[in-house]
Amino acid sequence: MNELVTIRNDDIYTDSIVIAEGAGNQHHTITRKVRDFYADFEELGKVGYHIQALESGQKQKVYHLNEPQASYLITLLENNDVVRRFKLDLVKEFYRMRRFILERQTAEWQQARLTGKQVRQDETDIILTKLIPLAEEQGSAHPEKLYLAYSKLVNSVLGIEAGQRDNLSLAYVETIKFLERAIENIISIEADKGTPYKEIYQICKAKCGVIKELSFLPLLSA
Repeated sequence: MNELVTIRNDDIYTDSIVIAEGAGNQHHTITRKVRDFYADFEELGKVGYHIQALESGQKQKVYHLNEPQASYLITLLENNDVVRRFKLDLVKEFYRMRRFILERQTAEWQQARLTGKQVRQDETDIILTKLIPLAEEQGSAHPEKLYLAYSKLVNSVLGIEAGQRDNLSLAYVETIKFLERAIENIISIEADKGTPYKEIYQICKAKCGVIKELSFLPLLSA
């Protein structure tokens, strides 16, 4: 399933596909509800949409729904155990994302994100000045790919997607910063010892896993 709620321009939305999947309905059933009661939805905010191509070659309109619109839409669906559970999950996710938007506006979050970007730059510098030359000496055919490999490592350990870092809680922002500082230090120490570059990656991966377990991070969907 797609993420239940997404952030756009400091507001939170779901869409008709998410509601269809979550409530166990066909997408056309959900979009018909929006069309049938369009004036009602417009009272709750402008109804946006995008056109999505299907594997069949056809196209479908996917509606973007704010929290009041999504809540109203769900009241139009037949109530059963699946719909009831989805209603609860959606309400919890809207609430979680509202809390995150407020947190992201705090000086603490903004400072953590700023210093995190500096730590990422420091890590990149170490990769450039120590790891890539070491990998070249050890016969790596594509040492430049190490930048991407280490970016993917942190994301993989934490279970986050590329481009998601501006939409994470303070706990995750701080943990990313700690992981990337650890990677920077490990690369520096191990490169100076001449450790094989592939082994350095495995050391970083193992250490990052330990750090993640000790961080007691909340679930991203909690």
